[in-house]
Amino acid sequence: MRILFDQGTPAPLRRFLKGHQVDTAFERGWSNFKNGDLLAVAEQDGYQLFITTDQNLWYQQNLVGRRLAILVLLSTSWPRIQLELESIQQAIDQIMPGDYVEISI
Repeated sequence: MRILFDQGTPAPLRRFLKGHQVDTAFERGWSNFKNGDLLAVAEQDGYQLFITTDQNLWYQQNLVGRRLAILVLLSTSWPRIQLELESIQQAIDQIMPGDYVEISI
């Protein structure tokens, strides 16, 4: 699966997502895009999953009709996220195009 991390998603998480192609918005040169534009360009570029820590994304964006699945980590703390790696991997394994899933951390 092609996965894109937004700015707040801790980059070390990518090491634990074996079998997936993981890029960051920064690496792609997309760090200045607003969320709506970032989601659109990610979808156009063939990403299947967007992982973010932006808890307001649901309220700020119209997500209806998106093919891109969105996984929201409810913390930016890498030590706390590390404790939930199994839950994150399970969510990724089950997520479907257009899904919006939040993981409490």
